[in-house]
Amino acid sequence: MTTAAPPRPPSVPAPLLTPDDLLQMGDAGKGFELVRGRLKELNVSTESSRVGGRVFSRLDRFCDENPVGWAFTQDTGFRCFASDSTDPGRVRKPDAAFVSYATLPPDQYKRDGICEAIPDIVVEVVSPNDLVRDVDNKREEWLCVGVKEVWVANPDTRTIHIYRAGGYAFLQEADTLTSPLLPGFAFRVEEVFRFPPVPAMAQSPAATGE
Repeated sequence: MTTAAPPRPPSVPAPLLTPDDLLQMGDAGKGFELVRGRLKELNVSTESSRVGGRVFSRLDRFCDENPVGWAFTQDTGFRCFASDSTDPGRVRKPDAAFVSYATLPPDQYKRDGICEAIPDIVVEVVSPNDLVRDVDNKREEWLCVGVKEVWVANPDTRTIHIYRAGGYAFLQEADTLTSPLLPGFAFRVEEVFRFPPVPAMAQSPAATGE
């Protein structure tokens, strides 16, 4: 007589993670955001990281030269979604961000932990593996929580889309990006997509007979 196998016990879902859990992961959590209590790996590429870094460098230089606020790199997590009852513990990591002193005064700046201020400007750079709906969803999340501008840079088309609560702008390589949030700040769009200059190749020893 064949004995039926005992029923398998029901699987127990893994516990949901919190922003503090993500923070305690240290370097292991650098490439992840936290969405609905689950780790979500960031879609990044060499080119998206390079372009994001070039946008950040311009924001950072402007903040160095003008007392307007803080520029943050792509490693900075933002825990600023408390107003979203569906996922108040969400942590997003844009490719760059600007936070004004009006939003985050120097005396309220915290060196440790995840930034809880709502950025004034968020920069998202499209990667080859990004789905359109995911980029659109992140843009809407930022705007709904109070971000004033979202810059979406696309290395493939070499364009930047600027989304605001009350408007939209589409910039191509020959255009100049400015923002009413940063009076005096400007750069040509092609600058952030341009490759660095390559020096003339030195002759090899074989070619010179050495």
